[in-house]
Amino acid sequence: MRIRRMVQIATIISMRAIVDVCYRAGRATAACIVFSHWKDREPASVSWHIFPAAAPYRAGRFYQRELPCILAVLRKAGCEFETIVIDGYVHLEEKVGKGLGVQLYESLVYDPVIIGVAKSPLIIAKDCVPIYRGWSRRPLFISSLGCPVQVAARHIEAMHGHYRIPTLLRLADQLARQEEAPGLPDT
Repeated sequence: MRIRRMVQIATIISMRAIVDVCYRAGRATAACIVFSHWKDREPASVSWHIFPAAAPYRAGRFYQRELPCILAVLRKAGCEFETIVIDGYVHLEEKVGKGLGVQLYESLVYDPVIIGVAKSPLIIAKDCVPIYRGWSRRPLFISSLGCPVQVAARHIEAMHGHYRIPTLLRLADQLARQEEAPGLPDT
């Protein structure tokens, strides 16, 4: 019994999550892709949730809109993650405030690694590195908290998929854009 419990704990600790949120017509849809290994091509599980009233966009306060959705879909996933990958930046310049990744980290009761993957450059972002995947000439911008940014970049480079956006990140984006519950297990 004790050995089984230790294996279960080890499994939970090594799980990773990718979260994404999409907004339309005053509501938000959040998706959480759970996976074990950086090279996984299929999720271990998926959580998905519609929020009927999304907070309005406020420049410089993006986290106020995004963070409640991310926290709710992470809770719905039902475990504490070793690493959480977000669509966005972890750090912003000090004069602007904290990035979404820092806000997420500070909102959790455990200490995961947070990796930000942004598709567009942001002048006020700091401590990020560009990476190129596949044949793309457009970089992804990687930032992190809890591990060196170069290590985070290697993890994202190693993810499954031949294109600029790794397979599981693309899946999180697609699920967040759905208007009806996806036909996947654990939704």
